[in-house]
Amino acid sequence: MMANRITRPEARVLAEEEFTRFADLVASITPEEWVMPTDCTGWDVRKMVLHVLGSADAQASVREFVHQLKRGMPLNKEIDSHHWVDGMNELQIRERSQLSNDELVLQVTAVGPKAVKGRWHTPPPARYIPLPFGPPIGWAPLKYLLDVGFTRDVWAHRIDIHAAIDRPMQLTADHDGRLIADIVSEWAGIHGQSFELVLDGPAGGKFTQGAGGERVEIDALDFIRTLSGRLPGMGVLSHPLPL
Repeated sequence: MMANRITRPEARVLAEEEFTRFADLVASITPEEWVMPTDCTGWDVRKMVLHVLGSADAQASVREFVHQLKRGMPLNKEIDSHHWVDGMNELQIRERSQLSNDELVLQVTAVGPKAVKGRWHTPPPARYIPLPFGPPIGWAPLKYLLDVGFTRDVWAHRIDIHAAIDRPMQLTADHDGRLIADIVSEWAGIHGQSFELVLDGPAGGKFTQGAGGERVEIDALDFIRTLSGRLPGMGVLSHPLPL
């Protein structure tokens, strides 16, 4: 059985909580951990945090979002990327690289509530502007990013940082488990194959689609890392869902 998708009121609670958890993690990073490489090519922990801060700044301010879009897209050619968001990510890191680690911690802590407020104050017409997300999602309205996409990005990078610094990640069913269940539902709907999926850990659960499909048992966070391309996947797990 698939879980119900996240509703907009629920999405706001999850977004606020995820920014809090991410800020708490960032505040705990040691000098040695800031320079640890992550699963995202070319990004150490510090660059990943700079990206999350830059993205949150854009969520908090339409003016900042437009600035990043206009200045970031031309960088795609320089960094040899063909997805519009990569240039924005690069700009976010470059424009904040002068911050000290202490300043970075303070700004990450402060920006979360502003980012959530900015997202939830986006006027209804703008929420339905179509954006190209690439395969397998294709075109989707801006509200996909505003409601769940940005939250998943912060959450996925929190997973990345914990993997990089080799510290266990505190997981709860009502937060991490809810994000995972929503991802499973979307992923299952995209590829359409039958499966029985058992996700281990406090944020996991059992999910089925159809009958007679492949049975997979995997750690819940490894499942997420596989879908997002951080780990290799076979069979039904070869179907990606970028985060």
